[in-house]
Amino acid sequence: MYAVVATGGKQYKVEEGSVLRIEKIPGDIGDGVTFDEVLMLTDGDNVSIGRPKLENVNVNATILEQGKAKKIIVFKYKRRKRYRRKQGHRQMYTAVKIDGIENRACEA
Repeated sequence: MYAVVATGGKQYKVEEGSVLRIEKIPGDIGDGVTFDEVLMLTDGDNVSIGRPKLENVNVNATILEQGKAKKIIVFKYKRRKRYRRKQGHRQMYTAVKIDGIENRACEA
């Protein structure tokens, strides 16, 4: 069983037990997080696609880490104009572990 969730302007394919790095969300290590914007859900045979998202489906996760990614260099350059700008950037991220996919539509 896996699902596709949207968070931080990106879409992620998640399965139970998987660990992924997403855009920074508020919270401390060990806190629970619920993703309610589930775009697709499949359990092997049945595929449910939301328009634009599925109702009654949540993905529960736990925050493992809050950190910064490796530094990237942003370098702007215009030849023959003596224009150079060098800038570094480290993107903040949150590492989460997927605890489970909750489908409340099947329980009713």
